[in-house]
Amino acid sequence: MAEGQHRAPNRSARTGRSASRTLANEQRLVALGDAIDQHNGVVKADRGLITVATRWVSEHRKILQRSGLAMVVLVAALAGGGYLYFQHVFNSITKFTAGSELPTIDGQPFNVLSIGSDSRVGLTGAVAAQTGATAGSAAGQRSDVIKIMHIDPGKGTIDVISIPRDTLVQLLPPAQALFQTPFGKINSTFFSGPDLLVQTIQKTFGIPINHVIVVGFAGVMNSAVALGGVFLNFPYPARDAYSGLNITHTGCQLVTGFQALAVARSRHFEYYRNGRWMGDGSSDYGRIARQDAFLRGMIERGKSQYNPANIISFLSIIPQGISIDSKFTPNFLVGLAVKFHSLNSANFQTYMLPVISAGNLRYYGDSLVVNQPAAQELLVKIFGNELTLPTMPPPNKNLVPTMPPVIPTTTTSTTTTTVPVTTPGGGSIPTTTLPTGNYFNPVPCSP
Repeated sequence: MAEGQHRAPNRSARTGRSASRTLANEQRLVALGDAIDQHNGVVKADRGLITVATRWVSEHRKILQRSGLAMVVLVAALAGGGYLYFQHVFNSITKFTAGSELPTIDGQPFNVLSIGSDSRVGLTGAVAAQTGATAGSAAGQRSDVIKIMHIDPGKGTIDVISIPRDTLVQLLPPAQALFQTPFGKINSTFFSGPDLLVQTIQKTFGIPINHVIVVGFAGVMNSAVALGGVFLNFPYPARDAYSGLNITHTGCQLVTGFQALAVARSRHFEYYRNGRWMGDGSSDYGRIARQDAFLRGMIERGKSQYNPANIISFLSIIPQGISIDSKFTPNFLVGLAVKFHSLNSANFQTYMLPVISAGNLRYYGDSLVVNQPAAQELLVKIFGNELTLPTMPPPNKNLVPTMPPVIPTTTTSTTTTTVPVTTPGGGSIPTTTLPTGNYFNPVPCSP
């Protein structure tokens, strides 16, 4: 009894100190927004995003989930340091113009396209060699990862849908001219930069894209390093000769640097069980599940890095390997930092676009095609009436472009082909596209 009486006040004191630190960080971010507004000549009435974000912090406590592999690093950058240092970091991040992005509407849902590029820009010679390229190589880059993050400020939710890179789509004229074919894998449309991929997604699926983030190999590594690594629990030793993954022991362990990149890239995952190495056999499907697990691990790790003292020493390496569209502004990112610092995993769901194998097609190799009606049911569930009618619908197994079925936004089907299932990453993806029994995959953990 006496011991319990001593412990209770200590817990209360710790809670009070934590709350005080959180409040101080929130006030610091709001002050940072004020400084940015004054520097840019923005009058107070125009500061809607910061005002709404501040109100969210005071009224809700548990708000939005963060949006992507790069976004958590940008948010962490905002939480650390002062205005001048943030301006330096923000100005150091490569910007690009994606002219096909659609404008956002204050307070309404918006979509961020997160592209994982296979560019080696920013890697050292040794690490670049391990990834199969010379240092700094960006030639022929493809989009190995395509994730669309649907952020709904009103509901306080984020849904992330991954599009497998081998999904066949109709090609826009620039890609048709290059590849001399009317169809191609969606990852190939990144050859000339983000805008062609943005156009392809909007015309193929009717999903409006408002912002774009591109993360190269160096960006994945630096993001993990900037957060001090990610804690993942491996139930079995794991390896991947292609990505360089080499996990020699089981249990909860800190993964950072090159091994963090190897987890995110692993398509030939093997695990050691009952005295022998076994392959998971799921290729890109399994990689998406492991990426979602890694993403959740970064979310958990990011919670502990909200204190500026824990992140500022890492900021100098963040811009390497990460680029953002030119429509991102300091004010917008400050608002995200305030909203996203308190993370609620229940408000963050991950999905994969339902696809089926088209076999080894002439000209295209092993390919996937969109699985209807499951795909449209999932898109309606996530994006609702934001969807527009596709102008270049994807082909079916016979390479015939096929418009999606009409799915009412109020009566989405709940058949077994579209009901999400929990994966080792803690998210949800359609049962039609993920092999069962993924007990071998790593999951986020606390040391």
